[in-house]
Formats: sequence, C-alpha cells, structure tokens
Amino acid sequence: MWTPVGRGRWHGRALTVWAAAAAHRGLLKPRPTPTREAAAKSRTLDRLYSSADRKEKIDLSRFSVENIRNFSIIAHVDHGKSTLADRLLELTGTIDKTKNNKQVLDKLQVERERGITVKAQTASLFYNCEGKQYLLNLIDTPGHVDFSYEVSRSLSACQGVLLVVDANEGIQAQTVANFFLAFEAQLSIIPVINKVDLKNADPERVEKQIEKVFDIPSDECIKISAKLGTNVERVLQAVIKRIPPPKVHRKNPLKALVFDSTFDQYRGVIANVALFDGVVSKGDKIVSAHTKKTYEVNEVGVLNPNEQPTHKLYAGQVGYLIAGMKDVTEAQIGDTLYLHKQPVEPLPGFKSAKPMVFAGMYPIDQSEYNNLKSAVEKLTINDSSVTVHRDSSLALGAGWRLGFLGLLHMEVFNQRLEQEYNASVILTTPTVPYKAVLSSAKLIKEYREKEITIINPAQFPDKSKVTEYLEPVVLGTIITPDEYTGKVMMLCQARRAVQKNMMYIDQNRVMLKYLFPLNEIVVDFYDSLKSLSSGYASFDYEDAGYQTAELVKMDILLNGNPVEELVTIVHNVKAYRKNVLAKCYGGDITRKMKLLKRQAEGKKKLRKIGNIEVPKDAFIKVLRTQCDK
Repeated sequence: MWTPVGRGRWHGRALTVWAAAAAHRGLLKPRPTPTREAAAKSRTLDRLYSSADRKEKIDLSRFSVENIRNFSIIAHVDHGKSTLADRLLELTGTIDKTKNNKQVLDKLQVERERGITVKAQTASLFYNCEGKQYLLNLIDTPGHVDFSYEVSRSLSACQGVLLVVDANEGIQAQTVANFFLAFEAQLSIIPVINKVDLKNADPERVEKQIEKVFDIPSDECIKISAKLGTNVERVLQAVIKRIPPPKVHRKNPLKALVFDSTFDQYRGVIANVALFDGVVSKGDKIVSAHTKKTYEVNEVGVLNPNEQPTHKLYAGQVGYLIAGMKDVTEAQIGDTLYLHKQPVEPLPGFKSAKPMVFAGMYPIDQSEYNNLKSAVEKLTINDSSVTVHRDSSLALGAGWRLGFLGLLHMEVFNQRLEQEYNASVILTTPTVPYKAVLSSAKLIKEYREKEITIINPAQFPDKSKVTEYLEPVVLGTIITPDEYTGKVMMLCQARRAVQKNMMYIDQNRVMLKYLFPLNEIVVDFYDSLKSLSSGYASFDYEDAGYQTAELVKMDILLNGNPVEELVTIVHNVKAYRKNVLAKCYGGDITRKMKLLKRQAEGKKKLRKIGNIEVPKDAFIKVLRTQCDK
C-alpha cells in the first residue's frame, strides 16, 4: 500500500500505472505499518467500497409470501424507536455490531442533532428462525405529532407494529395517538416496554396502563432494554409469530403502492413501493394511475438499509423503484403503479397532507432570492407535505407563504435550509388557516366560491363582506401527573378549550381530552404546559375541522398605516389606548381633563406632520423576537 505525499490514503485499490510511475519518481512514499485500530477501520471501509462497487443482486424469489413480515415501530418521542431499530439491524446482521451504531436509520443531520426522527426510513432484514429464512421489512417512523402524516403513510405498507413505551415515563399523548392510527388500520400490535434497565423503571405499572388504555393483556408485553440489547431477540420472534404475512397474489397483474419518495439529482425520483399484487423487474413498462404516464423501470431493489438492487420485487415485499421520473409530483404519494396494458383498480391511497401552520419566508438580502428559491424547491421535493405560495412584502421584498404540519415541522425545515443549503431566511409569525363565508353574490362571483380560506392575515376580509368566520379546531390529548391537573385545566380554559373527557390511566396519571382552537396552541401552548407541569405533561392533537368564531384582524399602525408583516387575527380583542391618567390619584378633575386634552392635541399633530420610516433591520428583529417566544 502507498500514500500520495500530502494526500489521503488509497483504500484497498491496486496502484494504477500512473501511481507506479509516480512512486518511481518519488512522489509516493511507503506508508508506515498501520495500528490495529487503523487497520480495522481500513477493512471496514474496504468492505463498504467493495460492496458498493459489487452491488450483488439479491434473489428475492426464495422468500414465499408466508415468510415475509412487514412491520413498523411507533412510539412517543424519545421512547427508543431508533435505538430498537439499531439493535434489530445488528441482530439480523444487516449492520456490524459496533459502539458507533446510533440512530443508523436517522440519516438527516437535523435528526441526529435533535435526537428525533423526521423522515420515515425502511430497512429489509434477513432473519433465520427455527430453520426458516424470513424477510422482515422494518419501517422506523417519527414520533412527534407534526410528522404523524409520515406515520400514517408508513402503516399502509405494514401488517403489524411494535408499540414502544418507556418503562419510566409510561404511556404519553403520542403513544395514544399512534396506537389509534395502527388500530384503525387494523394492524397487529405488539407492545414493547423499553428502558427496563433504568433506575426508576416500573414496567409492571406500564403493563397495567397498556391494559387499561389499550385493552391489551399485560402478558403480551415484551420487556426490553434496546440500549443494552436485553430481550431484543424476543421482539424478532414475536414479529414472526404475531404479525401475519401480507395478503397478496403474485400471479395477479402488478399493483404497487407508492408510500414515499425521494429525489436524486442524477437518477431522478426514487419511489418507495409496497407490492400488493404481481411482480416488477428492470425493463418493465409501468403506468401511474394518477398521471396516466408510462415509464420504463431502470432499477428495483430493497433498502438494506442502503439501496441494494435485486432482480425483481414480488408481491408482499417492500422496496424501491427507479423509472426515470424527473419530478416528485410524478411519484404522487398514495399513487398506484401497474404494468402497461394491464390496468388495475387503484388502491385507496392517502388523504393529502393538510398544513396547520403558515408563515412568510423571505431572504435576508433580495440578491439571494434565486438561491433561496432553488433551495426551497429542492427541499420541498423531498418533503411533499410543505405547501408553497409566492408572496411579497413592501418591507421585506419578494418571498413565499409556506404551509407546515406544525411548529416543529417549520423549525426543522428552516434548520435544513441552513444546514443543507447554507440559506438564512426571515420567518414571519406563524398563523393558522381561517375560513370566511362570503355574504354577497358579487363577492362569490369574484372569488369563485362561497367559502374562502385565508392563509395570510393581511388578506383577512372585513366583517361587512362575510356572514361568518370559521377557525380551525383540534382534539387535544394531554397526559399529566394528577398533581398538576388543576393547573393544566386552568391553562386549557384560558385558551378557550372545551373539555371532552377525563380519565385516570393509573393511580397517579390523568388523560384529558379538550377541543382547542388551533390558534390558541400553535405558538406557545406546549412550552406553557411543560413549564407548569415541571416537564411531565405530554400533548398531542388531531384535526377536528372548523367552528364558527368571533374573529377580528388586528392591525399594527405606524403613522396611521397598517404594517402588513405584523398583522394578526385575534378573538374579540378590545381597542386600547395609552392611559395618561394612570398617575392621577384623586385631586381636581380639571387636571385630568388637561391631560386628556394634551393627548388629543398630540395625536392631531402627529397626523399632520408625522412621517415614520422603519428600517428593514427593525422588522427582522421584531419578527425574530416573536418567533422565539
């Protein structure tokens, strides 16, 4: 082995003719004998390079439908989904067992920094149990409420789930939400109590919670430590015994569901598919049921967890497919793919992602507009749940109005822009989408519909133009220790919430259900809840439609002119003015009248000669302060 002077090492490659000549001329020098650690690292890299170069194709025909299991891991945030996925990958030999295997399926930098899963990831595992070889397709899903859309898509490709619950914290709000997603999809549910190695772990208490809330017998729970690997083998055995194989027919024409997609600038769209019927292989001509376009398949394979090409994909299996699609919109999530001239009944698909939070996004410097536009386009290609509308502002220039699934989704999107595309932006205060029912035939004709949706507060119509306003509402679930119940209830009442249910899930923990106006929880509700409960309460919500509300547009005026960037929608706020009488304690009434007269004269003078110019930096500081609250 040789090392070029001043350059990196050559990994496991024979010296080229050029390298040999260079060595003769003294441009290369012999590399000293490597240490044991360096040699081990070199062997690992050599293995990675050789496997990447080789790309040996796996023959999936040897896995009959009876030996396939498609399952997902669902849980509340930080209950150990990704750690359990790491152990399952190690046990099946998919990855080597090393100390560095942490969040292997969390591939984004933002996921590793925040310790959360943002994007669902798939891995095909090969496992031998009782003399039979099984193909286990694992999908690791996000746990945060903002990414429940990813969870629902992932479950469509599964027949069962592992419901992971922390042995210390017990059932949390998102545990409940994710359980019902799986329950409504009629999937087999295997409860897994994780972190039994912790000092304060109480798995018996958690077993009783699972039995009471989910009606699952406690003897079906598997107690593990994903961190230490304790009992994880039992999880794999339970997947085989308690999750049924997919109900599919390989002799029928191809019917494949697109449940996710990513974009590669060199190969185009990579569609994640679950095959419900038939077989697909390289060279097949396929048709999209959504767009009716025809494509030729360039590559099929499984994720192991990296892409591994195969000869074919068979019904019951989960993998990826590349067919020359140049835009993610061509690989519509929920679309059905079938063979050319062999049409099939499309699968039900999914509901479209529904943005719950909107915010204006502008470049800090307008000269960066085109670069930011390119970055937003590339990022939304891999996150189809973000909606984009062009927008402009007198103070901030050209930009966009973006729709997100929640505040964390907005923060993650912004962080990815900075990390992956080196783009800095200005974000306006997040708002929710309102609706207004128009009052006149002329307005209905102008807007082409009777009920309009408002995503920009500056465009909120005047009361004279509408018969009623509607605001979005959500059904919230709060789980809290009972000692904080009173404080939590007061917080909910202050946010105009209506209590729907209250239930003790054990002796010390209460589950509350409230109907919330979305506007009341979107900015700082979660922080307030955590603060008053010393961090112990958890919160999750689901869309509950719209309800009638008394709403007004609150303008911030500078010199009598509204500032579009600071407009907000509020619930029946009264007009305010400066109280110039605050310092008067009794005394002659003429003194009070004198102060009020001076205030009126000051306002009159300001209207005559006042002229205020606000620099762009001031807007940026105000908007950033509001977003940080």
